[in-house]
Amino acid sequence: MSGALRFRFDSQQLIARAGSTVLVTAGVPHTFGHAGPEPSRFIIILPTRLDELIHHLHASDPAEHADIYRQYQSELLE
Repeated sequence: MSGALRFRFDSQQLIARAGSTVLVTAGVPHTFGHAGPEPSRFIIILPTRLDELIHHLHASDPAEHADIYRQYQSELLE
């Protein structure tokens, strides 16, 4: 929508500017974050399972995160 996001897939990086579409295939390790001086606004579409994982992470104590990742068969890489 506006601004830019930086995506990293394993060792590959890309900058997605406003109007871009990025598809992350299930099972591919990745991360993303803000990539510019102006604010970023974006739309993210995720499967229910991933939405639930993120919700549980935000609602829990960080000491519980490792167990939550395991519950959702995911892992934090860094």
